[in-house]
Amino acid sequence: MPEPPYYAIIFTSRRRVQPGDGYGETADRMEELAAQQPGFLGVESARGADGLGITVSYWATLADVRAWGRHAEHLLAQKFGREKWYQWFALRVSRVEHATEFTHSEDASAPHEA
Repeated sequence: MPEPPYYAIIFTSRRRVQPGDGYGETADRMEELAAQQPGFLGVESARGADGLGITVSYWATLADVRAWGRHAEHLLAQKFGREKWYQWFALRVSRVEHATEFTHSEDASAPHEA
């Protein structure tokens, strides 16, 4: 990740569990496609057995965030999400002003602050 500031898009959702509904393939495609967009910095994602998931994508600028939100293939995935994949979701756009990381290893140095 670069030095802050940058943007974190926090997508929290409760998924409808419907095997074979194409969700997994589309989620993989969206991550692949997002990684090709200008300003994409990375993504972290987790989903519990109860269907609750959180995905955070990171972007260099707010303009990059907006451009991704308007990407044609992403718009189609959003439509499917509303129609069949999610019981509920929330989207939050945040500006990251400060970030700290820690890595535990045998020769770990001090935590990195950005």
